[in-house]
Amino acid sequence: MNTKRNVYLNMKPLEEARQILFDHFPATGCMPAEFVSPPDAVGRVLSEPVSAAVSCPNFHAAAMDGVAVKAQETFGASETRPKELVVGTQARFLNTGHVMPQGTDAVIMIEKIQTVSDDRIRIEAPAFPWQHVRKMGEDIVATELLYPRGHTVTPYCVGALISGGVYQVPVRRKPRVLIIPSGSELVDWRTTAPEDLKPGQVLETNAYVLKKMIEACGGEALRHDRVMDDLDLIRQTVTDAVAGDVDMVMTIGGSSAGSEDYALPVLEDLGKLLVHGVTIMPGKPVILGDIQGKPYFGIPGYPVSAIIALEQFVQPLIKRLLGVADHPRQTITVVPTRKIASKLGVEEFLRVKLGQVGDRIVATPLPRGAGMITSITEADGIIRIPRQEEGIKDSDPVVAELLKPLPAIRNTIVIVGSHDNTLDVLADQLRAGEGALSLSSSHVGSMGGLMAVKRGLCHLAGTHLLDAETGEYNLSYVARYLPDAPVRLVNLVMRDQGLIVPKGNPKGIKAIEDLERDDIVFMNRQGGSGTRILLDYRLGQIGLSPERINGYTSEEFTHMNVAVAVLSGTVDVGLGIFAAAKALDLDFIPVVTEQYDLIIPNVFFETVNIQVLLEVINSAAFKMRVEALGGYSTSKTGNILL
Repeated sequence: MNTKRNVYLNMKPLEEARQILFDHFPATGCMPAEFVSPPDAVGRVLSEPVSAAVSCPNFHAAAMDGVAVKAQETFGASETRPKELVVGTQARFLNTGHVMPQGTDAVIMIEKIQTVSDDRIRIEAPAFPWQHVRKMGEDIVATELLYPRGHTVTPYCVGALISGGVYQVPVRRKPRVLIIPSGSELVDWRTTAPEDLKPGQVLETNAYVLKKMIEACGGEALRHDRVMDDLDLIRQTVTDAVAGDVDMVMTIGGSSAGSEDYALPVLEDLGKLLVHGVTIMPGKPVILGDIQGKPYFGIPGYPVSAIIALEQFVQPLIKRLLGVADHPRQTITVVPTRKIASKLGVEEFLRVKLGQVGDRIVATPLPRGAGMITSITEADGIIRIPRQEEGIKDSDPVVAELLKPLPAIRNTIVIVGSHDNTLDVLADQLRAGEGALSLSSSHVGSMGGLMAVKRGLCHLAGTHLLDAETGEYNLSYVARYLPDAPVRLVNLVMRDQGLIVPKGNPKGIKAIEDLERDDIVFMNRQGGSGTRILLDYRLGQIGLSPERINGYTSEEFTHMNVAVAVLSGTVDVGLGIFAAAKALDLDFIPVVTEQYDLIIPNVFFETVNIQVLLEVINSAAFKMRVEALGGYSTSKTGNILL
């Protein structure tokens, strides 16, 4: 086993790394030509100019149903002096698209004709030459240029190509990219049932994601079977790949600095290193190289790193080979919901959720881990934090690249605050409606939701804050923290909160008092969350100091994450809702039934989107799905409490 570790000796800024790659492979529009049918040419790039072989139409054609006439023979006709024409000689009946008879140059619509007899008609207005006639070559004239080289064929183009007699279209061959996933931990989803997945095994997904991304930008991707972490095996696989009929080769995984990361030594053995390490996050370990004149990419194994690396290096190179522009994404000015720190010296691609709240587009950061594929699948945009900056301030406008259409972002309801599983049901029910509304939820705890409402950064907030003195939920907190912000309070659900423990409750946990036991490790919720406030309230009731709980300072931001921590064996117990325990087949010890409400500022309450949301909440379909989750009551759902 190779124990040598790779070191990023000379990381490059993103633009410099891109320039190194493009300078080394400078050819533009160099892919050889091939011929395909017009329908198969959609999305392809023309390798040469395309001219029409025939005119369209290739004859004079009637553009209306009626009679074909010679315009000159109709001159002088009027309502007071109508003219009669002989059918068969002066007038010939025809339909739209028919060939104009010899000697005729106009069509009189059928509605403008009066029948006198079987062989005579009357008209009360003259026709002018070429009236209601599609002249030969009106649309396309034979030999005229239809499209220049470098044009990307669209579905619209298919009609023009066929109409112009072009049945074989010259296009640039798609650049072929061979994708080689590497890693002994990888398993094939096609042969591995989810329940058979063992600890340490990872479903191989990157190659499928990157394959579709390559196809979307005009390339052709081929997926090699998984290759084990073996230097000789990877070297031979890459050697065979480069010798094959492909234009680029990429390995996924093994590009970093680990002792079993073999992408760099393989490249150094077989070709020339251009760049190892780029000052971006995610995507820093990317490798750019040349093997026998073909581009080689060592793509990081973390999913988001792989996606960013492909977008920044592989995609633009494919488009350059095809001779098409790599247009930047649409951008828009947004306002972050909170201060965001970032690492100096690294350009960060921060994934964010977006939504229009009032006259501002607000941006809520998603988790930043490079291994979290959902941080990009759930993202509406990306904020690029320059490497010269240490982050961005809250409420300071910044630019975001859009991953979704702006109308969809403007059709998004932004909810900030406490996490609850019913929000997923609500989001799905909203999307199923005619308006196809989106729900963007950010889980920052109940107090975080109140502060977001106060600062005008959301349409509504989810909260379940217990007042220890009155035993009521949420009302006193609204009065205390939002005295100048008129809001409505609507109940979403009543829910069971309690202790989540492994199946069978192996440590015999019975109540919160057991959390001080030396043999128990606890997972807490973040400060400011309603669940944390509930725990502290109950600890105070029984006189149990937080310092005596092993894991009190360990925090998660959602009930599902707490449940996962219990399921994985990281902890023995966590405080959360019954629905989370049920979802992962864990045991549950009830502690309290609590009230989960929605705080909605008055300024948004009567808007169309919020009224649609309230209709969904009050619907039988929503309530039925919520009850099916377990641990919920919808007896007060939809009630306006304030």
